[in-house]
Amino acid sequence: MSRLRLKIAMSLDGFVAGPNQSVQNPLGIGSMRLHQWAFPLAVWRAMHGLEGGEVNESSRVVEESLANIGATIMGRNMFGGHPGGWNPAKPWNGWWGDNPPFHHPVFVLTHHAREPLALRGGTTFTFVTAGIEAALEQARRAAGGKDVSLAGGAKAAQQYLAAGLVDEMEINLVPALLGSGERLFERVGDGLHGFELMRTVAAPGVTHFKFAKA
Repeated sequence: MSRLRLKIAMSLDGFVAGPNQSVQNPLGIGSMRLHQWAFPLAVWRAMHGLEGGEVNESSRVVEESLANIGATIMGRNMFGGHPGGWNPAKPWNGWWGDNPPFHHPVFVLTHHAREPLALRGGTTFTFVTAGIEAALEQARRAAGGKDVSLAGGAKAAQQYLAAGLVDEMEINLVPALLGSGERLFERVGDGLHGFELMRTVAAPGVTHFKFAKA
């Protein structure tokens, strides 16, 4: 069976998103600092249709995180826009424009039903209202034997972690303090839930920790 692989950036004080998330600040105030290490990378720029970029210790980590992924799951906050029901006159279509960087099926956890959204480059967003297990079942079916990426945000990751459904975690720890926002490991109990530390990679502006189930 394909693995569910969580990859997420986190501050030293445990936050994966800052306070006051909005359309103007989709990851919350100050949280763009959690991703500055990735933006200059050639592999990140290529995903977004850009040329050039750097190659460093993070490059291999990002390349491995993208390998063998056939579908993605994300929470409603990560897909973004606004809380509550969708605006039928002007529906929110994500942060990524008409050609998102996923290039495979994406399943969005939400309480509000909506027809699938097909965009360029092979990305189709399917909105799942039946819960985390239904989303995972659909994602695995769509992935066709490949792994499923769990992209966040915090609440989606917490639900899958608490249910014991995550097989692998890539925590990108950034030397920054956000002070408040969304913590990754709220409400998931103590201990490592069967995970073992498999690898640590120090890179400019970030340290990558890879955990997997024994």
